[in-house]
Amino acid sequence: MQAGENDSGEPDRPRDGAPEHTVWRYAMARRARVVVDAADYFDVMRQAMVEARQRIFMIGWDFDSRILLSSGRRWWQLPRKGRFPARLGSFIVWLVRHNRRLEVLLLKWNFSLVKSLTRGTMVIDLIRWALRSRIDFKFDAAHPIGCSHHQKIVVIDDVFAACGGIDMTSDRWDTPEHLPGDPRRKLPGTGGLYGPWHDLTMVMEGEIAAVLGELGRDRWEVAGGSELPPCAPQTQTPWPDELEAQFENVEIGIARTRAAYRDCPQVSEIEDLFVDQIRRARRFVYVETQYFASRRIAEAILERLEQPDCPEFCIINPLEADGWLEQVAMDTARVELVRTLATADPDGRFRIFTPFAADGTPIYVHAKLMIVDDAILRVGSANMNNRSMGLDSECDVFIDAARPANAHVGPAITALRHQLLAEHCGVPVERVVEGLERHGSMAAMIDALNDPAPPNPKHLAPLALKDISEAERAVGSSGVLDPERPEEIFEPIDKRGLFRRDGKLVRVRLMQNLRKRIAR
Repeated sequence: MQAGENDSGEPDRPRDGAPEHTVWRYAMARRARVVVDAADYFDVMRQAMVEARQRIFMIGWDFDSRILLSSGRRWWQLPRKGRFPARLGSFIVWLVRHNRRLEVLLLKWNFSLVKSLTRGTMVIDLIRWALRSRIDFKFDAAHPIGCSHHQKIVVIDDVFAACGGIDMTSDRWDTPEHLPGDPRRKLPGTGGLYGPWHDLTMVMEGEIAAVLGELGRDRWEVAGGSELPPCAPQTQTPWPDELEAQFENVEIGIARTRAAYRDCPQVSEIEDLFVDQIRRARRFVYVETQYFASRRIAEAILERLEQPDCPEFCIINPLEADGWLEQVAMDTARVELVRTLATADPDGRFRIFTPFAADGTPIYVHAKLMIVDDAILRVGSANMNNRSMGLDSECDVFIDAARPANAHVGPAITALRHQLLAEHCGVPVERVVEGLERHGSMAAMIDALNDPAPPNPKHLAPLALKDISEAERAVGSSGVLDPERPEEIFEPIDKRGLFRRDGKLVRVRLMQNLRKRIAR
């Protein structure tokens, strides 16, 4: 047994939470809340930005200056004192006009520059921003070929921050009702409607915001920006008055992914933290994720499925990925992983569901959330795919009840899980609580609600795995479109992929193939 391991061969875990190598920093938050779906998030951020005094720092995979914020005046309405414009691009200009001390910084992935040039009036916004010294933006290219900048962070005055899965861009706005054909889900420019979209992020106040501000300033400088000082200490907070906190006086951890690039080393805290938190689970793991395609996470789940005390795994996933290339890369890998895990799961402890709106339209799941035993709450930008584990820049935040300051967080995490299940199942929270008590598991409760003629047709359905061709299977298994590290892009296929020779999944896959041959 090596140093740092226990009798089971697993790394020793501190008594107060996750191992050190899985976490970048811990910091206290006076208040925190998970904001569900972008309608509320955009409104919260609009209110907070109006109250900003020093700096608004927006970090994202994408921004679209054409999106509309709630309650603002439209272009045909005459300007009024104190009335802000609804359009994000004009709103940012309005902010610096009305506060001469305010600076606004925007950092986004450099590839999205191409999108910006095709968005018509957004080009005008970029010019308007460039003409103002207190608005600065950078297109982040500080990553290896094939990687992207994927973090979604906003920091205001180093006292208020958001971190999660929501970009302030088009195709994101929706409400928890996910109404069929909602005319408010309108694309800027064309005015066409897009489908229902589920997402979430965490907003935080206090020391944690200053630490996320430090993370952002470091990324800004790596991307070629000038050195930024921290904001001056202030007692005022932009936390909206009507926003109720779910958590108070909690310690929040931060985990990152960053590919090795120039002087920046490889950082894989997010991947290691996923594995550790799955190993810690005793009763259940509830997940909302855009993709399920990570080899390392699947192997961690496999370890638990083979143990007698395996927890329940309940994963909420979109019906299919958004875009043809993503479907080839992510959906085919998902099919391979789910079918392989099923071989080691005779009791059905691992289940994947997808949400549907009242008219049967699939709701796209873009959220990145994990809840473990109602003792760990994790929200961030990282999906359960290989890119988020080792290629793209990511940031997750989490609240762990094992930390000394967090003994009181359990009931609030439970309430959030019930809220999310109620949203997806289209029933009141009380019915979810009753169903969990009656059936003893999330999957059994969901199955019971899937009556052929339910009172509310908005529901979760078991994910139907699509048939894939041999060519698709080869692509999905190889990881050629979803490598785990930048250097794998140039490695032979037989040395990487979901079923690499040194991995745990290959053993189950071989068993699966053997059973098929015997059955023939």
